[in-house]
Amino acid sequence: MTDLAGATRISSACTALAAAAQLSKEFAEGAEARDAHRILPHEQVQTLKESGLLALSVPAEHGGLDVPFVVLVEVMRLLAHGDPSIGQIPHSHFTFLEALRLQGTEAQQAYFYGLVSDGALFANAQSERGPHPIDVDTTTLTATGTGYVLQGRKYYSTGALFADWLIVRASHSDGSQQVPTATTPKAIAFVPRDARGVEVIDDWDGMGQRTTASGTVTLDAVEVPATHVVEFSPIFAQPTLYGARAQLLHAALDVGIATAALDEAVRQSAKARPHFEASVTSAVEDPTLVQAAGELAVTVRGAQALLAETARQVDAARADLTDESTAAASIAVAIAKVAAARAAVEAGSALFEFGGTRSASASGNLSRYWRDARTHTLHDATRWKIRHIGNYTLSGTKPPRHGQL
Repeated sequence: MTDLAGATRISSACTALAAAAQLSKEFAEGAEARDAHRILPHEQVQTLKESGLLALSVPAEHGGLDVPFVVLVEVMRLLAHGDPSIGQIPHSHFTFLEALRLQGTEAQQAYFYGLVSDGALFANAQSERGPHPIDVDTTTLTATGTGYVLQGRKYYSTGALFADWLIVRASHSDGSQQVPTATTPKAIAFVPRDARGVEVIDDWDGMGQRTTASGTVTLDAVEVPATHVVEFSPIFAQPTLYGARAQLLHAALDVGIATAALDEAVRQSAKARPHFEASVTSAVEDPTLVQAAGELAVTVRGAQALLAETARQVDAARADLTDESTAAASIAVAIAKVAAARAAVEAGSALFEFGGTRSASASGNLSRYWRDARTHTLHDATRWKIRHIGNYTLSGTKPPRHGQL
């Protein structure tokens, strides 16, 4: 495991944003080569651990800064702007820290928040491959005389190769052969990355987000003390922002891809030849390219502004947690996520118009923006977001509560 003694303690939101902006620049260097050759960012993730940014959501009562969500969202956008794969790695870290805040005991919070303050990275072992539905966990957590035993197999375990601890979502089991269902109570288990029976397999082969290390985790009779298990299902028995927060962090990643792709489009336009019919000396004077730049800027900056405004609404809902405030915040997040996904995919594709044929060269690897956008935006179908938005708009129907990330 990583030596956790050297993490910086960030003292203010302004310091956090400045640190994230600096890391964004550092992570952008070499991002193209890491993607092209699938070089996992071990060094960069270690820098992230040491930066203190992983502790931004630690509650004040446990010595943390507990930054407003609007700050955390912008930190995530900045990291993704530099390298979307690195930006995605701490997503589950922050999401499960919220589960710890909502359901952890005082002792559990003190212990795990303390680890995070020292630089520990948590990664998810949550999703499974079918044929069962996504809301069913066939990985089981069976009680023993001294604690629990985990048994199962997870996939899309983003960041697991870099993590100090894995957060495993599992269905409670009585030890029988009964297959878990969507209604089987779930818990999350905090498991050391190097625990006996844990194997992290580097088998992620996605066309985008290539260096997130989102591969397979196998759990073979992994022993877990009761003090490392936090109930998960009860989160959704009452008004909660858990899902909304997770979804908006995903939207921040998409906006980060979009803002980076827009910047790349501008850089490409400076190198491009003008179209001969424009009768101008540089591509940036071509009126059709000027129009395209304006349209793309509206799309990307609109998504960026919506992201920040929605984060402020989530902060306001947290201060006044009701069925109504959480439903309104969840719909706002759905709108922001649709806008972010559209901006990321559009910007990743449109940037080639700014560079022309030369931008299609494999050596430039500009396809990574679109590949990252298209891959990451598959996490949760926006068509369902639009359906919930429409129902809420027309009839006030509240969106469902669930923990799908």
